[in-house]
Amino acid sequence: MNKVILIGNLANDPEGRTTQSGISQSTFRIAVQRRFANAQGVREADFLTVVAWRQNADFCNRYLTKGSKVAVEGSIQVRSYDAQDGSKRYVTEIIADSVESKKRRERF
Repeated sequence: MNKVILIGNLANDPEGRTTQSGISQSTFRIAVQRRFANAQGVREADFLTVVAWRQNADFCNRYLTKGSKVAVEGSIQVRSYDAQDGSKRYVTEIIADSVESKKRRERF
């Protein structure tokens, strides 16, 4: 089973676009704090890329802004591509099935 639930703050404003076939997409990063503090007593954060499609994307593009608190439910996807220098690069993303904003209390 591939399922992830994350709660964090947007690290940047969502970047919206529409595919050639007219499907909405939204991409943004969320900062998710780790459960435990490091040796210096600081709770570090992981920055994860989230991709939302269709109604989820429309919601994100319309209502979310940098700093917004969100809950994201979805799955992890890893894809690869060949970089200009010929090396293979890997990208890990969260594909959102639902996004809920504390600010708007809406869920899509």
